[in-house]
Amino acid sequence: MALNRTERAVAPDLAELSVEERALVEEEEAVLAAVQAALEARRTTLRAEGDLVSRLRDLRDEALEATPKDLPTVFQEMGLVRAVMERKRGDALPDPAAPYFAHLRVREGGEVRDYCLGRHTFVDRAAGVRVVDWRFAPVAGLFYRYREGEEFEEPFPGRVSAGVVDARRIVVIERGVLTRVSAGARTVARGGDGRWRSAAAETAALAGGEGTAAREGALGTGAGARGRAAAPDITALLDPEQFEAVAAPADRPLLVLGSAGSGKTTVALHRLARIAFDDPRRFPPGRLQVVVPEVGLARLAARLLEPLGFDKAPVRTLDTWSRGAFQSAFGAPPPRLFGDTPPLAARLKRHPALFEILRRRPHVARERPSLSRLRRELGDLFVDRGFLETVVKAAGGDLPTTAIEETVRHTRLQLAPPSDDLLAGVDPDRRETLDGKAIDEDTPEAAAGTLDPEDLPILLFLSALRGGVGGRRSAHLVVDEAEDVSLFELYVLGKHLAGRSVTLAGDESQQTFSSYAGWPEALAALGAEGAATVRLETTYRCPRPIAELAHAILGPIAPAGPPRAGRDGAPVSRFDFPTEAHAHLFLVGAIRDLLEREPRASAAVVCHAPDVARGIHRLLADLPEARLALDGKFTFRPGVDVTDVASVKGLEFDYVIVPDATARAYPDAEEARRRLHVAVTRAAHQLWITVPGAPSPLLRGMLPPPASSGPPTGR
Repeated sequence: MALNRTERAVAPDLAELSVEERALVEEEEAVLAAVQAALEARRTTLRAEGDLVSRLRDLRDEALEATPKDLPTVFQEMGLVRAVMERKRGDALPDPAAPYFAHLRVREGGEVRDYCLGRHTFVDRAAGVRVVDWRFAPVAGLFYRYREGEEFEEPFPGRVSAGVVDARRIVVIERGVLTRVSAGARTVARGGDGRWRSAAAETAALAGGEGTAAREGALGTGAGARGRAAAPDITALLDPEQFEAVAAPADRPLLVLGSAGSGKTTVALHRLARIAFDDPRRFPPGRLQVVVPEVGLARLAARLLEPLGFDKAPVRTLDTWSRGAFQSAFGAPPPRLFGDTPPLAARLKRHPALFEILRRRPHVARERPSLSRLRRELGDLFVDRGFLETVVKAAGGDLPTTAIEETVRHTRLQLAPPSDDLLAGVDPDRRETLDGKAIDEDTPEAAAGTLDPEDLPILLFLSALRGGVGGRRSAHLVVDEAEDVSLFELYVLGKHLAGRSVTLAGDESQQTFSSYAGWPEALAALGAEGAATVRLETTYRCPRPIAELAHAILGPIAPAGPPRAGRDGAPVSRFDFPTEAHAHLFLVGAIRDLLEREPRASAAVVCHAPDVARGIHRLLADLPEARLALDGKFTFRPGVDVTDVASVKGLEFDYVIVPDATARAYPDAEEARRRLHVAVTRAAHQLWITVPGAPSPLLRGMLPPPASSGPPTGR
């Protein structure tokens, strides 16, 4: 007598699963086996068709030498071979090592169909195999819009489809082997030993997976433990809200708003991929463009585009883009740039008030003015105290009056001729100091003859305002972290856009510069008025304790509604120390312990300033896994990155330590609130905050220090 499901022998690798979980794994492994068998059969057919090419070549040679009597037979066989070869051949086949990332089963009337979502379409009806491209197949929308067991009614081409979603599963396939299955609240994963076990429920998170409970006083939740299962494909994790944004029409501008970790970057890049896939002639990779403020985010965006098939789409930082646009506009590379613009002068040059005043100044649209003329005009404006007073007044208190003198003094230094020009007849050896440096190096006079990086967008803006722009235009543009993109930059980006196919993504709570004017103003500068707006309400990166702390840190500038976190997680830990030395000793011990226990974890020490990061990195320099990551120099490998707030926007790590949450680093000011908010929201699993000295007022009443006296041991 045959055994039923509960009585029959259980395979050793499934022994730790429940009956329902075993059935889930067995069913998904059967689906994968059917897909791989159908793919192998198709590859065999394609190889045979390759043999036909050789046979046709041989027949052509035979026809040249055949007698008139034999020619009809040869021509008949050639016709048969051509007929076989001219059958419709499919597009590129799915990779058998990872042919799809999700499985959908729908019941429509009395018919049940299974669909696997991947990045290539492959159908073998005889075998019951349907792998569909998520970007193109209408049925893919059912996966993103409906949960398991829900009824649906959707318009498909030529008909209206109605039925029930019988199964909706996210799968991970590595090297052709099923390693993870998530179905609603149930998740199972194959461990490094090959045995299947229940895992934490997988919500629509954008990265990682929940770890185990944190140990008190220890950094690490198990998120980076050795042998953890691979994360699901990010495309499978889009929620209905995100998918609707991805599917927005190509010709309508889209504004994607959302808190840290809500998937803004993911949505923007997936929309780019979908638009280009739907109309590759109009949107070829070379005419797509992604622009972001920081190097680290540019590298991350490029990595995210690779699995979407658009690794050749240009991803540029604002600095790189402005240099290229400058070259196109003026036919020459930018002049020498000064790398240390005084902070108040930089704020003034990026401020919306300056943009509005320059935009409204009388001008005549004509042939584009020369670079030398524009430089003189800009220099004259930035030494004109009356003009600068107008800008400061228009800023409504956002710029201090001291910005006027700082800008005038700095501009006068830049307008002065460089020492090399003044000393042109002097022997070069006599123009060096005793330490081998140039005479002006490390002095205020080093600014002579230079422009600031902030000047380039203004010059491009003035040029575009009067004579248009040069260079090739983008078919689709993505601007991420747009709250830190100035109106000057947005205006020129918009002038380089062919049409209105653009995606703007940002979060006003994360602005770290004074360039943010408001989303209506940003869209107007870009030329994207009337954009559709999508606000992503759920943060998937940060667990609830971190999301709530981040909201509290913003205080009076926080969004009205409380944060919506996709999952719970480890509580935030705060540690107070009398001195910086005590705090650093504690952190170094905790980091070494973490790297030993969880070698696959990614951690970041996010300091308020680069000099603090350099000091902490020196204490960890003997660890090969510890890296100083300033100016966006992230490797995205396991280990610990010691960095600063300005470098981490848009990035995430398993664990984050804020080592300097003091009153000096983060005073009670809007800018400090936003910077600390950016720092804490980089954490996907656990957050530590250390306070060496007087605590920041932004932590008051939120995170009481540990009750025990003396620093924790980290063990």
